[in-house]
Amino acid sequence: MSVSAEVRRGWVTRAVRQLGTVRVVDLARQLGIPEVTLRRDIASLARAGLLRRSHGTVSLPAGALPVEGRGRVIGMLVPTVGSYFDEVIAGARAAAAAAGARLVLGIAPYESPDDRAQAGRLLESSSVDGLLLTPNWGPEGRDGHFGWLDELPVPAVLVERRAAPGGPGAALDAVGSDHRHGVLLALRHLAALGHRAVTLCARTDTATSHQVRLGYAEAVRLLGLEPQPPVDLDSGPGQGGVEESADRIAAGVAAGVRAALVHNDHAAIQLPPLLRARGLKLPDDLALISYDDVHAALALPALTAVAPPKHAVGAVAAQLLLGRLEDARRPVRRIDLLPGLKVRGSCGA
Repeated sequence: MSVSAEVRRGWVTRAVRQLGTVRVVDLARQLGIPEVTLRRDIASLARAGLLRRSHGTVSLPAGALPVEGRGRVIGMLVPTVGSYFDEVIAGARAAAAAAGARLVLGIAPYESPDDRAQAGRLLESSSVDGLLLTPNWGPEGRDGHFGWLDELPVPAVLVERRAAPGGPGAALDAVGSDHRHGVLLALRHLAALGHRAVTLCARTDTATSHQVRLGYAEAVRLLGLEPQPPVDLDSGPGQGGVEESADRIAAGVAAGVRAALVHNDHAAIQLPPLLRARGLKLPDDLALISYDDVHAALALPALTAVAPPKHAVGAVAAQLLLGRLEDARRPVRRIDLLPGLKVRGSCGA
């Protein structure tokens, strides 16, 4: 009978928790897994931050707690599936399975006031031991509407959200991507290619877009670039906002601004054909970087993209919650994971 990768990786992680640092060849023999398959599983677990590889051995990451989540049920509330959060969910699911826990999912769509009700349904219908939560607060939305975060009957971890000091959820553990650092990576790359000004195209209505905009202002100052007024991307249906953005970018190119950072992939992938219709070609006339790296590699040309560590965010959040369930007195932790930059054809280098 074949065994799924998820089950195998659960075996691997539990074995490493029990044995500590162990040679890969010895682990393969003990688990009865072909060494080539085991190395593939270990590589996947290492990318998720669940294990550490070093010179033919495998161990727990530095600072990791050997928590045992067998029989635990973790509820996870996200604003969407099918895009950015797919990888976050996959990371949380892998970490839960590796600890013998089960993940159940709830969805409270963007701009929905239904977060509290959906979290309540998870608590009632699944008897969850803890929650991973991505509240639907916008740039300034961390207010009294989210006071329920401080009244939850089970431990919770904020995922890709950071509570305001003293605000709702400020006493909760939190794991997220450092989006300001991600923007700095993008602008530093463009500056190294000789660009002295970069147009930012971004939404205005999400917590991530707010961080991207703050990161843009900081990066422009740190790198000594010429600040440009941001282009607001319409978040409604259709291409209206992207069409207008293409016009603004084209006007910028005519004025000498030949680089752009676009949040997010959905908008960035629509831009190249719209720019071609305006006589502009990537990367000859414009260097473009997307923010999110969900589908950026599938564009034509493939888009250089800031890649938040989505899978690792989910994995670390689940680990943090399981650790909290083991020891409720441990200090509250707020963990920022750094994005990377995937360089592809849309910048010309």
